Amino acid sequence: MLKRILFLFAFVIFHQTYAQETNPKPIERPTPPVSSLGAVKIDGKTINYTAKAGTMPLRNENNEVIAHFGFTSYTKEGGASDRPIMFAYNGGPGSSSFWLHMGLLGPKRIAVDDPNFNKAAPYEIVNNDYSILDIADLVMIDPVGTGLSVPAGEAEFKDFWGVDQDSRSIALFITQYLINEGRMNSPKFLLGESYGTFRNATVMNRLLNQGIAMNGVIMVSAVFDLRTLMFPPDDDIPYIVNFPTYAATAFYHKKVQGNWNNMDSFVQEIRTFTEEEYMPALFKGDQISGADKQAMATKLANYTGTKADYWLKADLKVTASEFFAEFLRDEDKIVGRLDSRYTGHSFDGIAQNGAYDPQSSAISPAYIQGFLHYLHNDLGVSKNQMYTITAGRRPGFNWDWSHAGNGGWGGSMAAINTGPDMAEALTKDPNMKMLVLNGYLDIATVFYGVEHSLNHLGLPKAVKDNITMKYYEAGHMMYTDMASLIKVKEDLSEFIKGALN
Repeated sequence: MLKRILFLFAFVIFHQTYAQETNPKPIERPTPPVSSLGAVKIDGKTINYTAKAGTMPLRNENNEVIAHFGFTSYTKEGGASDRPIMFAYNGGPGSSSFWLHMGLLGPKRIAVDDPNFNKAAPYEIVNNDYSILDIADLVMIDPVGTGLSVPAGEAEFKDFWGVDQDSRSIALFITQYLINEGRMNSPKFLLGESYGTFRNATVMNRLLNQGIAMNGVIMVSAVFDLRTLMFPPDDDIPYIVNFPTYAATAFYHKKVQGNWNNMDSFVQEIRTFTEEEYMPALFKGDQISGADKQAMATKLANYTGTKADYWLKADLKVTASEFFAEFLRDEDKIVGRLDSRYTGHSFDGIAQNGAYDPQSSAISPAYIQGFLHYLHNDLGVSKNQMYTITAGRRPGFNWDWSHAGNGGWGGSMAAINTGPDMAEALTKDPNMKMLVLNGYLDIATVFYGVEHSLNHLGLPKAVKDNITMKYYEAGHMMYTDMASLIKVKEDLSEFIKGALN
């Protein structure tokens, strides 16, 4: 019996050793930055720049290399040392930064047929007349697991995939990049989109606590309190903050009867209705009378171009995904999650939830193929290097949603909120400015949810006055709409210049 046990033990040890030898941890190699020269024309003026694309060694607090961190930077030729520098990223979590890179900030832009489905290649890559490079240098950041960014040394992907793990690595990168490039004394700006705003709230506070203050922070399609998106049980807040976007969608698609001068005036009426009528009705729960419930269902239907019976069956509460499927059901269509201007054919006429996002389907091929062509042919990154569009494609991708700042009320995903981090940074540094860009037709991160979050931070008025809100008649990536893109550039320029005064 003893011999049998020893044999089994030896077999297990041998098998584990053999497995380790035949399945070693992949060797993650750096992608040394490739430099190239380029030019962009903005407002009739030509700006010459040096572009760098690749990775840099990321070191931890013990000076150990823990990642080869991917980025693309654009630096104006002959620019002064006090020229502003902007660090920008997308969200996900797990998304690389090519959306902002090729849609808003960089020297080249993917031209798309907005808000329609784009045909297959070839796609048009044009000079970005609305790039930020006329007023600031730019560093596009790809968090570990995305783009060219990979762990190094003893580190693993899981060491970077989480709310706090992610913000730590981003703050380390920004600090080390500023040191390496001699830009520590330059005016500094953060810009994040979607989850990138959730990240911004922690990164701005983490950097400030490490002695690095931002001149300004820009939030594009923001979310700070995940309850506004998650629709957790017995929580009225997500239904309340999503409703104005449902109504704005109906207004855009001309499904609302009434006379309003513009989207702004309509939305203001919806805000008042939501606060003074819809919210109290939901708060009553099953104590609302039958007559009042019927009256409320009728108002909800009239404002959203839907049917009162639908709202009654839904108990006056409709999730975002349910709205995607219901709004244009009679036309056998669904609307976009990221941008409800977009519509697509429905897979199932009786489906309760939207099966896909028409906006994402409409523009993703153009952005992905256009960017990869630009990355390897214009920027010169080796074609042997795989650029990872999203970390979700990597085996084992799993995000740790726990956040140290939320320890007081547990770690469930629906309760995670980085607003307190943002409030702490804004309060500690009353000179820091913040700009929030909101799409009225964004059902992924709703504008009224942002307003609710900001209005419940308890900020002193002088600090709250440092926050500027801007609105666009488009969705999550409002810059795909040309009119909104022009306005976004104007708002960014005004904000950056104002933050420097």
